Amino acid sequence: MMKGEDSEEFEINLRDSSDSFDNDEEPQRLWKAPPALEDEENIHTSTLVEISDTKPLLNVRDPRAINDCLKVTFEDVIAEPVTVRSGDRVWIWSNALFEVSRVWIYRIITVLLAIPMSIISGILFSVLSCFHIWMVAPCIQCMFIGTRWLQSLWNIVMDIIMRPLFTSAGRCCGGFSIHLAKE
Repeated sequence: MMKGEDSEEFEINLRDSSDSFDNDEEPQRLWKAPPALEDEENIHTSTLVEISDTKPLLNVRDPRAINDCLKVTFEDVIAEPVTVRSGDRVWIWSNALFEVSRVWIYRIITVLLAIPMSIISGILFSVLSCFHIWMVAPCIQCMFIGTRWLQSLWNIVMDIIMRPLFTSAGRCCGGFSIHLAKE
């Protein structure tokens, strides 16, 4: 479950529907939802840190929704038809184990790969930025300065020849109208 969503506890009843159930008995809780947003916002930070662009977004980690295709749930992967069903306990435990293993294996892989990939990505983008700022952009500007006469010539050709031609063609064809009728 992502941070920022509802912060209530989830209760899972691991009994079969045929089992008897006492109302006095407390259901088993397999996991607890993350703390509420108010708890995270109470962390005292300086004004500089709150304004900073480099502060990681803790609640909105995919603001542009580039990974919407990865929202996979148990029902997206495993489905039993009405004619063939496993026991209720098997279904509930399968669901719980699927969710727990999906979350924890992702966390373990993230711990192993996130920091090195962040460092590599930071180095790569800084090198690309430096190359673009100090090599590519000045070369493009030099090319624009050297070909300014070509841009002026192109604007003259467009204004003298092409604009009147297409304006005339537009006025000639503007009088046509098409009416569709059902037979």
